[in-house]
Amino acid sequence: MIIDDLKQRLKDLEPNITIIQNYWQTAELEKLFQQLESQSNEESFWQNPNRTEISQKLQQVRLKREAFLSITTTYHEMKDLLILFEDDEQELAKIEPDIIALAKQAKNFKVSLLLHNENDASNCFFTINSGAGGTESQDWADILCRMYIRFCERNNFTVQIIERQDGEEAGIKAVTLYIKGNNAFGLLKSEHGVHRLVRISPFDASKRRHTSFAAVTIIPELPPAEKIEIDPKDLRIDTFRAGGAGGQHVNKTDSAVRITHLPTNFVVQCQNERSQHQNKEVAMKMLMSKLKQKQDAEELEKTRTDKQKNEWGSQIRSYVLHPYKMVKDHRTDCESPQPDLVLDGDLMDFIETYLVQQGANS
Repeated sequence: MIIDDLKQRLKDLEPNITIIQNYWQTAELEKLFQQLESQSNEESFWQNPNRTEISQKLQQVRLKREAFLSITTTYHEMKDLLILFEDDEQELAKIEPDIIALAKQAKNFKVSLLLHNENDASNCFFTINSGAGGTESQDWADILCRMYIRFCERNNFTVQIIERQDGEEAGIKAVTLYIKGNNAFGLLKSEHGVHRLVRISPFDASKRRHTSFAAVTIIPELPPAEKIEIDPKDLRIDTFRAGGAGGQHVNKTDSAVRITHLPTNFVVQCQNERSQHQNKEVAMKMLMSKLKQKQDAEELEKTRTDKQKNEWGSQIRSYVLHPYKMVKDHRTDCESPQPDLVLDGDLMDFIETYLVQQGANS
């Protein structure tokens, strides 16, 4: 029946409405709007040296407020109309296009609220490094890599493995992914930090519980229009034979490239492309993105994107598979009792909760 379908559509819409309302409240956007409007209505406002900036900010917040009120009001109106016309399929058919349009509007508005920073829409370079612990930590890094690739598949991002260092027995020591798609950096920036796994090790004959760590680092790709000037004298460029699955062209020539930026000691490398020239080009993109990120951090005096140590106390999220099952983000207290789903790429609840929390600090 059409009523059941429309009720389900509204139920599916509810999480986005909740995120929008939570963000609006934590970011105190209503309070900001009232403050800016009060300033603009003062008689002496035209004498304020910051009047242009205030007016522009007010217009931005006003447009967001209008969209917020429209979406939340329409949502409640649709719920009331479904109750009113529950037995009138002709009226329900008239309502259906409005509910479909509302769902699209709410999704787009949610994204615009949560992902509003300069680099959020960018592609990104995503690196996973295993922590101390040998095979166990290297296997954990490999599990994380699969988790993020599955997340990217769910969100229609394309993933390219730029560089991969396999472990001696299993797993990976390190891997760098190039992730391409709209809002790739914005969605994945919450994953930066140390991830901790607690489980019965499949590599331990005594079946003891092990704790493993892996660190995730993410940097946005520098837009083509932006370039960082680098003195060639500051670079050391090494070529080597790439590792990987046997028999492929990457293993037959010294096509892999490692670039060291001597002043900062930043090291980037790429081995995935077919030629040394292509690998060098990708590595230079990574280096310029790192240098730009460093510049921005220094200018803003922030260290949010600095790599954390692989040790107790610095982890952002724990994945416990034994003696109980739980994934917990230590920054937001967001939890899931279904680690299997999370490790299969179901990360959006953690990401959106983090972004909502960040809205309170922006």
